[in-house]
Amino acid sequence: MELSLAHPAIKAFMCGSFSGTCSTLLFQPLDLIKTRLQTLQCGMKPGSNRVGMVTVLLSVVRTEKLLGLWKGVSPSFARTIPGVGLYFSTYYSLKQHFFQDRTPMAFEAALLGGGARTVAGILMLPVTVIKTRFECGKYSYVSVTGALRSVCRTEGPAALFSGLMATLLRDVPFSGIYVMFYSQTKASLPKEISTSPSAPLANFSCGILAGILASLITQPADVVKTQVQVTPQLRTAEAVRYIYLEHGLQGFFRGAVPRALRRTMMAAMAWTVYEQMMARVGLKS
Repeated sequence: MELSLAHPAIKAFMCGSFSGTCSTLLFQPLDLIKTRLQTLQCGMKPGSNRVGMVTVLLSVVRTEKLLGLWKGVSPSFARTIPGVGLYFSTYYSLKQHFFQDRTPMAFEAALLGGGARTVAGILMLPVTVIKTRFECGKYSYVSVTGALRSVCRTEGPAALFSGLMATLLRDVPFSGIYVMFYSQTKASLPKEISTSPSAPLANFSCGILAGILASLITQPADVVKTQVQVTPQLRTAEAVRYIYLEHGLQGFFRGAVPRALRRTMMAAMAWTVYEQMMARVGLKS
């Protein structure tokens, strides 16, 4: 089936999947470092020396070589290729259904982003759990399918949905806030910029600003989600209590720098590539 004959939602899915592939391959090392930073605090005692992003980076390169920074890229691809495609196709479908004749307002844009992320987040959570375990270094999985079989056999299928609440509390607000800020900053661009050849660069800059704000606001939920997924016996409320009692409020912001860098750059790149590809297939994103 030629792309030109495909349903618009399928075109949006394919454009989103391609943009997710590009951004994941480039920024996987930042995700691995973020996960290692967050899981390190499980074994750290209060008052012990703080481990930083550069320390973790050098440790991974020294013990696992340079390619170790891309550990977990297979489950990342298994999640982002269909996951980002689902997100953008759901976003496109919702936008066409409810706002075909007008531009969504700020609050409506937030609902669109949050709604699309809810669908994609729930459907892709099992792969997200496997990805987190691959990256944390505590499990010796060989492949994505092998990891799925191992979890189902030893912990039961319910373990594949561990951290659901924390994941939604992180991803839904992030997407809502991101889409809201991104759409508003794009709308505020002068017309001579938004219609010029430099429009993709301007949109990318808008995406970076939106990503930084959304990442910082949702960072605590990301820390909790990681703790729950690498320690399945912890419930969300128990993980929150543990992090606070052991590490204080600052424990909820461990890994904030690599996550903000990765989420910001990935989201900005994904949206820029998605919008350019949608324009090429004749659809308004």
